[in-house]
Amino acid sequence: MIPRYSRPEMVAIWSPETRFRIWFEIEAHACDALAELGVIPKEAARTIWEKGGAAKFDVAKIDEIERVTKHDVIAFLTHLAEFVGPDARFIHQGMTSSDVLDTCLAVQLTRASDILLDDIDALLAALKRRAFEHKDTVTIGRSHGIHAEPTTFGVKLAQAYAEFSRCRDRLVHAREDIATCAISGAVGTFANIEPYVEEHVAAKLGLKPEPVSTQVIPRDRHAMFFATLGVIASSVERLAVEIRHLQRTEVLEAEEYFSPGQKGSSAMPHKRNPVLTENLTGLARMVRSMALPAMEDVALWHERDISHSSVERMIGPDATVTLDFALARLTGVVDKLLVYPENMEKNLNKFRGLVHSQRVLLALTQAGLSREDAYRLVQRNAMKVWEQGADFLEELLADKDVTAALSEAEIREKFDLGYHTKHVDTIFKRVFGEA
Repeated sequence: MIPRYSRPEMVAIWSPETRFRIWFEIEAHACDALAELGVIPKEAARTIWEKGGAAKFDVAKIDEIERVTKHDVIAFLTHLAEFVGPDARFIHQGMTSSDVLDTCLAVQLTRASDILLDDIDALLAALKRRAFEHKDTVTIGRSHGIHAEPTTFGVKLAQAYAEFSRCRDRLVHAREDIATCAISGAVGTFANIEPYVEEHVAAKLGLKPEPVSTQVIPRDRHAMFFATLGVIASSVERLAVEIRHLQRTEVLEAEEYFSPGQKGSSAMPHKRNPVLTENLTGLARMVRSMALPAMEDVALWHERDISHSSVERMIGPDATVTLDFALARLTGVVDKLLVYPENMEKNLNKFRGLVHSQRVLLALTQAGLSREDAYRLVQRNAMKVWEQGADFLEELLADKDVTAALSEAEIREKFDLGYHTKHVDTIFKRVFGEA
């Protein structure tokens, strides 16, 4: 997590100040429940909220205490006791450190999820607007990087919209799965604390109780969460790579916005490079890289160990902060993307009608030729376009074997671009509904 790829709202979730405030709220909510059960005095619970709630926790002081205790939760509780006074002895009754740490992480990840969901919503809005703007902007579709058949630029963006809609659904489920509270004590048996305390804390923090915590919340939940972030990052990269290819000089069908005063190269003043989408490719790699250690955290020893702890201290902030930045950057790219329909048309016609080969092939088979013979006839004329720069339509009209099966009018009709875009409305309704 570095400032260059960070946004303040997400960074704040992972600050020490936020973490210690959440720790306090977990402990204080637990005290309320313990007071209701008669385990601790109600007046003590009120004092804990009043004094702890007004406290400004000193991060440096807590770090100083931890250097002696070698235990972060004990260091915090020691510092908290300085504010609360004698009633601090009632804090953390029957609890273990993981109750605080795991529940806090759940709160942080759910808050991070809410920001990421807002990010995706903003991206979806930009994609929808640009998709409808270019719904009928005809362009060439490519497979293997080679001209295939016509599509529209709007359909390309509709595909991205559908993909990020799925990403949103996955994140909603991942958020639900990670929003889990554990206040179950040593080895998760509730021997020294009633299950009601967990239920109370969970309700106050917008979480749900973990059915079997074994002292820690099972890490399959976290593995799925970070895997979901990795999939979203891959979708970010997919769209970024598409834009990068479309910006290549030989293609130039779309281009990142190039702002006044922007420089593309320290050596070549003419350069306009796809730096934002290249950056998104790199950021996606980093987010994906954090999914694997999250999966490796699943296999902890027995009821718990802390081999996952160091991993999560890094990937929790890094994955969410980086993906937040990436989604916001991609939204900006889409929103300001420069689109060049004239270049799309020019590229579409670069190989002089070759993109209509399948229609001719199908027409020949419908006229009675075997698929093999039809393929051979179309391909031999298509190769003249590739190798000699010939005009595909003219070659077909001059081929007696082709004209023996199809009339000139039938051949010419196969070169109608509208044939390829006739179902765009259907695609848009499937993606956007009756918008």
